[in-house]
Amino acid sequence: MTAEATLERQGIDLAKRRSLLIEAGIVAAIALFFIFIVPLLLSGFRLSLMGRFLSLAIVALGIDLIWGYTGLLSLGHGVLFALGGYAIAMHLKLQIPPTASSQLPEFMTLYGVTELPWFWQPFYSFPFSALAVMLIPALLAALLGYLVFRNRIRGVYFSILTQAMTIIFFNFFNGQQKLINGTNGLTDFQTFFGVQVSAPSTQFVFYVVTVLLVVVAYAFCRWLTSGRFGRLLVAIRDDESRVRFSGYDPTGFKVLVFAVSGALAGIAGAMFTLQTGIISPKAMDIAFSIEMVIWVAVGGRASLVGAIIGALLVNFAKSLLSEQFPEVWLFLQGGLFLLVVMVLPSGLVGWLRTRGLELFRQITGKRKLSTYPALEEDPEVEHERKNLGD
Repeated sequence: MTAEATLERQGIDLAKRRSLLIEAGIVAAIALFFIFIVPLLLSGFRLSLMGRFLSLAIVALGIDLIWGYTGLLSLGHGVLFALGGYAIAMHLKLQIPPTASSQLPEFMTLYGVTELPWFWQPFYSFPFSALAVMLIPALLAALLGYLVFRNRIRGVYFSILTQAMTIIFFNFFNGQQKLINGTNGLTDFQTFFGVQVSAPSTQFVFYVVTVLLVVVAYAFCRWLTSGRFGRLLVAIRDDESRVRFSGYDPTGFKVLVFAVSGALAGIAGAMFTLQTGIISPKAMDIAFSIEMVIWVAVGGRASLVGAIIGALLVNFAKSLLSEQFPEVWLFLQGGLFLLVVMVLPSGLVGWLRTRGLELFRQITGKRKLSTYPALEEDPEVEHERKNLGD
C-alpha cells in the first residue's frame, strides 16, 4: 500500500472515529437528561410510566435488529419478554422474611403445595436469576430459530410460527395455577436486596438502571449493525439467496441475531416487571407482540433510534388517549397507526432523514437535492468529494 493510500485510509478512519465520538456524546447527553432533568419535569406517576416505557424501548431495539436489519418479522416477542419477567419475579417471590408462617410463595399454600418445586430453587440466587433473565429467552429464540432457519423457512411462514409460539406458551402458563399462579401471574413483591420494592427511592433506582440499560442496548445494537456483521444482516434481508451463493450460510447469523433479540426482550421484561410489580401470561398475548412491531414501524425500521422513539411515543400516546378519551381511545389509536403507515411508510425517523430534511432546507433556503441521501453522511464519500471534486 502506497503512502498516499495509507494517508487516505487514515483520514477515513479518523472521520469515522470523529462521527462515533459525536454520536457517543449525544447519547451520553440524552442519558444524563433522562436521569437528572426528566425527574424534575415529571410527576411521580409520569416518571413511573417513563421507566416502564423505556424498558419497552429495549425490546423494540431487539425487534428492530431482527426485523429492520435482518428482515425477520417476529410476532412472538411477547413470550421472550414474559420469560424475562418471570425469571426476576420468581427471585422476588422467594425473598420471604424468616418470620413468615410459610417459606413458600403465598399462592402455593393456597393450592396445597407443601414443597417448593425443583425449578424454583435456583432462583434463590440473584446471579442465577439475572443470567436466567437473558439466557432463557435467548436459548428459546436460538432453538426456535435453528429449527426454523435450517429448513429455510422465512417470510410470512416465520411470522406465523412465532405467533403460534405465543398461543402455546400463553395457554401453558395460564394452566399452571399451582406452579406459577396461572392466569393471575406473579405479583405482590416485597423486598429486593433488603429494600421495599414499591418504595419511591427503589423505583427511582429501577428507573435509572433502565435508562442505563437502554444506552447499553443501543450501543450494542449500534456496534452489531455498523460493521461487517451489520452489512451481512442487511444483505440477508435484501437477498438471502445471493448471500448463500456468495459462500455464507445465513442460518447461523439469523440464529445468532434472533438469540440476541431474545436476550434484549428478556431484559426488557425483567425491568418492566420490577417497575409494574406484576408479570402474567397476558404479556404473552398476541396483541402485545403485534404492538411491539407497531412501535418499530412508527419510529422507523433499521434506525435503532426510531425503535426507541416509537416505543416512547406510541405508549405515551396510548396512555394519554386512554385518560382523555376512555370510550373512543382505541379508535383514535387505530387511526393514528393507519395514518403513520399510509403517510409515513418509513416511520418518523425515515421521514426526517429524507422529506423532513429536504423540507427544512427549503424553509431555510438551503435546498440541496440528492439522489442518495444516505451517501451525504458517508465519511468515505466526503473524503473522495474533497479530493476529486464535487
